[in-house]
Amino acid sequence: MAKQRSVWLTLTLALALTATGCSSTKKDDVPDEPPEVLYQDAQARLQAGNFIRAAELLEAMDSRYPFGAYSNQVQLDLIYAYYKQDDTARALANIDRFIRLNPNHPSVDYAQYMRGLTNMATDHNFFQELLNIDRTDRDPAYARQAFADFRQLLRQYPDSVYAADARARMISLKNRLAKYDLAVAQFYMKRGAWLAAANRAKQVVESYPDTDTLQPALKIMAEAYRTLGLTDMANNAEAVLRANYSAG
Repeated sequence: MAKQRSVWLTLTLALALTATGCSSTKKDDVPDEPPEVLYQDAQARLQAGNFIRAAELLEAMDSRYPFGAYSNQVQLDLIYAYYKQDDTARALANIDRFIRLNPNHPSVDYAQYMRGLTNMATDHNFFQELLNIDRTDRDPAYARQAFADFRQLLRQYPDSVYAADARARMISLKNRLAKYDLAVAQFYMKRGAWLAAANRAKQVVESYPDTDTLQPALKIMAEAYRTLGLTDMANNAEAVLRANYSAG
């Protein structure tokens, strides 16, 4: 507890300092410069990792020159700047706006890819990771959405330069979703809710047979069915278990 309290105090101080820095930065007015000058400045800020100031410059351009030569690229850069700030709400809003207004733009695949990345980042909880808290049983709604985003990217743009990374991230997300469903099945087992446990474990087996959750899910099915007196179903689960894990 003392360690966690120390970590929280450190986080609180860090966030307070960050907020102060953000507040002072936002007091700076964006100069009345030509769009090309503002855009070059925004790009320099992005390259330097100053995503807050970059976003301010890009927001000003988006407001002042909504139909200018830089319009579409400004929107794409804003998505990236928001994502890097962990401002997932504004990132998603701008992604949806870009896709809606530019359905045939050459960079729609990038916007769709960033949608998956942003939802994946939303699922990731910094504070729980920092405190080493198991997050397997957290609601994976954003992970599911990220998986759907990447799947849509692969369906619509299979030759996209982002396709390979999307596939790799889908594997990670699939493991996340499988572990969640397994955790739910284990929870039901502990509560003696045998039918609910068996059904959830069956969902793991059917939906995620290529993950590490297959073996424990089959064991839950076998035990739950056996307890319920469903001998044939228990025997079937045990047969599959033996066929795939003869040493277990």
